[in-house]
Amino acid sequence: MRILITNDDGIHAKGLEILKAIALGISPDVWTIAPETNQSGTAHSMTLHTPLRLRTIDERTHAVTGTPTDCVIMAVRHILKDQPPELILSGVNHGSNLAEDVTYSGTVAAAMEGALLGIHSIALSQMMGFEDGERRAIWDTSLAHAPQVIKKLLAQTWNPHVLMNVNFPDTAPENVTGIAVTSQGVRDQALLNIDSRSDPWGTPYFWFGFERRLSTLVPGTDLAAIAENKISITPLSVDLTDRNAAEVLAARLG
Repeated sequence: MRILITNDDGIHAKGLEILKAIALGISPDVWTIAPETNQSGTAHSMTLHTPLRLRTIDERTHAVTGTPTDCVIMAVRHILKDQPPELILSGVNHGSNLAEDVTYSGTVAAAMEGALLGIHSIALSQMMGFEDGERRAIWDTSLAHAPQVIKKLLAQTWNPHVLMNVNFPDTAPENVTGIAVTSQGVRDQALLNIDSRSDPWGTPYFWFGFERRLSTLVPGTDLAAIAENKISITPLSVDLTDRNAAEVLAARLG
């Protein structure tokens, strides 16, 4: 099986190193095509107005000066066009991709592009906690549990136009309490801080900062599963149509 791995944290990210080890445990035919720099929060964007540059690190490892979506397109349509991947793994992200995160996430977007191309795609994210005031990830958890999760998913039949969004809880591998198939949750509204500053020439610039708040946990959602130290698997469709709303609107508009 040919596996493509990518991410949004960049070619040098620890999570990508972890993902390569996971992928090599499934197949020896693993290719890495990832962003040259951190592309977190780029969502499902692609580069249209500037050229893309490709840096070859070795035969099966390449860096692209673009978004995660660009990387998947470059891999499938250019680098591996004669033998496309049968599986795309994106991650392992530095931090969770739960609830509304999926709309911002470059990690999820890479898997979404794979799904659009009809390739089975899985996004993987490791929730991060804080230790001594600094963010830290227990990488052993995703390293220990991802292989069995991926193999279980591959043993199933699912529409390749549906991507799987997998999140690992912030706990040691032995404390994981199980696997839950979940729906996308909804967080209580986060507080967005806009920090206004000035550069040495007096020109203003701004930083966005999100303050996460504790949310009401709804059973069956990704947020609830992670809170219970479970691995969350959420099937996501690239079809964003709200069919109930469409039916109501069609009836009202005659």
